Amino acid sequence: MTVPDPHASASLGVPLTRRALREARERDDRARAGIATSTAAPDAAEQAEDVDPLGDLAVTHPIAAVHPAGDHSPIFKPPPAPPAPPRAPARRAPARHVRRRRGRGVGAVLAAAAAAILVLGGTAATTSALAGPPVTAVADAPTLEPPLPIPEIRAELALPGPGGPTVSPDASASVVPAGAALCSTPSFTSALAQHDDAAAIAAAGGASAFRTAVAAGTLPCVSLSDPSHVWVVVDKLRPFSPIDYAPAPLALPQGVRSLEGGTLRQDAASALSTMAAAARAAGVGEIALESGYRSYRTQQTSYGNQVAARGAAAADLVSARPGYSEHQSGLAGDVVACNGACGTLDDLAATPQGAWVAAHAWQYGWIVRYEKGHTDVSGYLPEPWHLRYIGTDLAAAYHEGGFHTLEEFFGLPPAPGYAN
Repeated sequence: MTVPDPHASASLGVPLTRRALREARERDDRARAGIATSTAAPDAAEQAEDVDPLGDLAVTHPIAAVHPAGDHSPIFKPPPAPPAPPRAPARRAPARHVRRRRGRGVGAVLAAAAAAILVLGGTAATTSALAGPPVTAVADAPTLEPPLPIPEIRAELALPGPGGPTVSPDASASVVPAGAALCSTPSFTSALAQHDDAAAIAAAGGASAFRTAVAAGTLPCVSLSDPSHVWVVVDKLRPFSPIDYAPAPLALPQGVRSLEGGTLRQDAASALSTMAAAARAAGVGEIALESGYRSYRTQQTSYGNQVAARGAAAADLVSARPGYSEHQSGLAGDVVACNGACGTLDDLAATPQGAWVAAHAWQYGWIVRYEKGHTDVSGYLPEPWHLRYIGTDLAAAYHEGGFHTLEEFFGLPPAPGYAN
């Protein structure tokens, strides 16, 4: 605190402190008495008198210098300014959702997960388990990106969306089988209803996925007993329903000699025409159709002839009973090789046409239905001439999978004999 000084020089006009005023008066008195001005430093008592009662809040003001007559050197110098206290480094608040630009740390990811679970309604226990150690930003930390949006956190951490299933250790338990979901998919069910088998297989994700779902029993809307589809399976345990089923439309294969005037279902007839043309182009010779579609009544006659010639047990190995023959579907044909004249069924295997059919028929949607070494599954002796049309998609999966019977292909039980 300062007070006006009546002894202060008018030219200076600077107020003095109490101690300075007292010292000035004493100097004046000594000067009058001829005593030299003392330049000794103030003692401790004098220093104590100048302590501001406000303590640390007191502000030190420079003390004006008092000059005796004829002397202009300062008696007191302003005290030096106290040094500024060191500034503490600024601290950043921890980011709520932290993601490093490269190499996201586990702690940051878990912290983001905990925040996301809080937003989505997770429990406190779950949040505590996921939060991990606190993430503290430091001055030299790498550049941080903006917080992750909630959908991106869900995608990266596989968290459920709003209203989704609860996260559990066994996530597979809540997965809906693809086949069951497929049966409610409009693109698939519409193709089934329109008997567009190729479109249905494509909607199922391809022939391999389709076959896998059917074999696993997870595609209940697909029936292997429906003869209107190319995937129908007819064997000694699986008769036609109705027993006298007749396919439509039927057609003669174009460009293929038909020895008995036999027809095939239209899609199969077109496929046989394409295959026979490819065989000719490959230089292996002519392939002819000896027998195609047989009605229920025709099969009654054919099977009866075999029983009369061989007996019932032997006949069952080479001929199907009425209502159990693949020929009744219009999707099966017996082929022979022709070089001018046509050979018999038994001749085919030893011809170039027979070798070519065994190697390439699958490319045109056909398979050799009764192969050697698989009578215990198919129920019939080998018939290299008996071809069955299942479409190019399924035939490719059949070939690539190394299958030899439709029973194995679709996960069905062997059918070596009739049930009764």
